[in-house]
Amino acid sequence: MAYGSFRELLAAAAETGSLSSAALAREAENSNQSAEQVLAHMDESLGVMEAAIARGLAGEAHSRSGLVGGDAKLVAENAPALSGDGLSTAIARALAVAEVNASMGRIVAAPTGGASGVLPAVLTTIAERVGASREQKVLALVTAAGIGAIIAARATLSGAAGGCQAEIGSGAAMAAAAAVELAGGTPEQSGHAAAFAMQGLLGLACDPVGGLVEIPCVARNATGTAVALAGVEMALSGATFPIPLDEVITAMGLVGRSMPPSLRETARGGLAITPTAQALKEQLP
Repeated sequence: MAYGSFRELLAAAAETGSLSSAALAREAENSNQSAEQVLAHMDESLGVMEAAIARGLAGEAHSRSGLVGGDAKLVAENAPALSGDGLSTAIARALAVAEVNASMGRIVAAPTGGASGVLPAVLTTIAERVGASREQKVLALVTAAGIGAIIAARATLSGAAGGCQAEIGSGAAMAAAAAVELAGGTPEQSGHAAAFAMQGLLGLACDPVGGLVEIPCVARNATGTAVALAGVEMALSGATFPIPLDEVITAMGLVGRSMPPSLRETARGGLAITPTAQALKEQLP
């Protein structure tokens, strides 16, 4: 079975040398594959992520509803980069993948389709910043998968079960942990980065306009990316979140179960019931 807690993964990493090596060994064992086979699968997933970024940035991804599409290219070409080129780049890439998902294109659910833009955006942007190799990027994906498996075991990755915090929040936590390892941080710092990211998105509702994974889902990939990067910056600076990641994940699950159904992917609450959202719904083809 996958690790049931970050504490267990951290202990294994102390023996293997990194979160990715510990997660890789466990996945190879669980799937009856060699480590090389697991890494080959992850490399393929990375390629899909990169292709989705390229397609979205080219402005080619527009949803059938007409509600989303083209914002990734706008941000990539016109963002004033007031917060730095790295953040602008990551935001554009997150939008790009989310737009590809909304247009029924090929993406990697990370951990879900609706949250598929955060991990690719953070991973590729940080990789460029630190000059990471292909192998390092693939291993970072293994780390992200390990964190995602823990969240699934301790809480949920489903918007219907836990709200958008379970999707974008989990994606941000996965991305933050992976990016810290990619940037040379310690396993402990990866845990703090993931905790910083997830705590920042606790309580986030899932309120898709018209029931489509478009508004506000696409934009939330961008804001979730910013939260993930904030977690990375804090953790790598030496800041620590006082509540352990495992407890943050458990809290997320409890918050999700406390949410009314109207805020859990039913399109019966939040932004989905605003007058403008209702008007847009009536215009859908």
